[in-house]
Amino acid sequence: MKQREKVINVLGRLTNTIQGVVDFAWPMVLISVVVLVSFRVCYLIKNKEKLVLYKELLGLSFIIYILCLFQVVTFQDNVTWSGNNFIPFREILRYNIGSRLFFKNVIGNMIMFTPYGLFISFYLKNEKPWLTIILTLVASFSIELVQMVIGRVFDIDDILLNILGGSLGFGIYYLGCKIWEKLPSVFKSEIFLNVLSIFILIGVITIL
Repeated sequence: MKQREKVINVLGRLTNTIQGVVDFAWPMVLISVVVLVSFRVCYLIKNKEKLVLYKELLGLSFIIYILCLFQVVTFQDNVTWSGNNFIPFREILRYNIGSRLFFKNVIGNMIMFTPYGLFISFYLKNEKPWLTIILTLVASFSIELVQMVIGRVFDIDDILLNILGGSLGFGIYYLGCKIWEKLPSVFKSEIFLNVLSIFILIGVITIL
C-alpha cells in the first residue's frame, strides 16, 4: 500500500512539473505554432509538395520542445555566482531520494533531455549511443554556460543528468526501432501513422 502511494505521489509531482512548464510557456508556444504552421502550409502549397501529416507533426513537436526547453532554462531565478557547482555529484547527493527537490532537480533534469535524445536519434537515424551523448553534452554544456552568464548557475551535475536523460531517449528510440521492425506492414502505412498522430494530438491537447 505504501509503495502504491509512493508511486502515485511521484506521478503527481511529475504531472505538476509538466503542468507548470505548460502554464509558463504556452503563450510563446501558441504564437510560434501559428507562425510555423502558416509558413509551412504556404511552403508546401507553393512548391507543390505532399503533406505527410505525421512527419509534419513530429517536426513541429521537436520545435515546440526546443522552444519550451529554451523558455525553462533561461528563466531568471536571481541565483548568485556562489551557487555554481563544478564538482560532479555534489548537488545530486544533497537531495533525499523521493523529496520534492530530488524530483525537481534530479529526475526533472533527466526527463527534460529525454525527448532531446529521442528526437535527435530519430532524425539522424542513429544506431550508436555515442553520437546522442556527444550532441546532448554540447547542448547541455551550452545551456549551463549561458545560465552562468545571465545570472543563473552553472552546475556540472545538471550536465551529467542531461546526458543520462539523452541516453534514455536514445534507449527509447532504439527499443522503438526493434519493435518497429516486427510490426505488420499495415501499422507502418502512411494512412495509419497519420490517423494515429491525430489521435495522439487530440489526447495531448485534452490532457493539457
